[in-house]
Amino acid sequence: MIKRMKKRWLNLFWGLITFAVLIGLWQLACEVFDVPMYLVPPPVKIWEALLKYWSVTVRANLLYTLSSIGIGYALTIVISIPLAILFATSQWLEKTVYPILVAIQLVPKVALAPLFIVWFGFGLTSKVILVFLLSFFALLVDATTGFKSLNPRLVFVAKTMTNSPWEFFWKIRFPAALPHIFTGFKISISSATTGAIIAEFVGSNQGLGYLMLRANGELNTPYLFAALLVLSVVGIALYKLVEYAEALVIPWHSSVRTRLQ
Repeated sequence: MIKRMKKRWLNLFWGLITFAVLIGLWQLACEVFDVPMYLVPPPVKIWEALLKYWSVTVRANLLYTLSSIGIGYALTIVISIPLAILFATSQWLEKTVYPILVAIQLVPKVALAPLFIVWFGFGLTSKVILVFLLSFFALLVDATTGFKSLNPRLVFVAKTMTNSPWEFFWKIRFPAALPHIFTGFKISISSATTGAIIAEFVGSNQGLGYLMLRANGELNTPYLFAALLVLSVVGIALYKLVEYAEALVIPWHSSVRTRLQ
């Protein structure tokens, strides 16, 4: 355990050193080559812009973007998991409804974003819908695969021990599907963040995407990079949160054990 903890801290240390070196090289290149501020600002100016605008605009718009991501992602979980269970247990539903969902998924969501603005307005609803549409299919596919990939021998052994479908589901089928479900969670949370920003690009007067568009229109590149930095941190934090939940729920799985070593 102690050896494992030392290895983790050592990896974190070298990761931070590498990041600091890259930031230093970025700062040095901007100064040596006299790069114009409107093209690529140095990290110091980005940090100054973040401190300057954080309490004025960034914090409130960050909360707006997080709201659309959170609500849309919650809808993804609430709808995708039950649908995956139905598709895994009913061949008729899988053959009739699943192809329709695939066809809907193949329609470019970015092309539909302006229609959502027309139908649902510039408020939070249109953003939530786009977040949901961009994130639900990955979770649906992975969860369906998980529920269907149960070992037939395990099914046979389990059914000799219990005749309760409910008990079989919760003790056998659901735990076996969890690795696939968490894979879908991780893909979906990345898509959810992307969907929120796309929706704000298309039409919004709030959110980090709106701030980036406004900064771009004003040629305030440090402000734009500051908003992009916050967005990147949010995306990484949400992904790591899902990974942390995965480590808590399925610590027995090989992928989690390998990552924790």
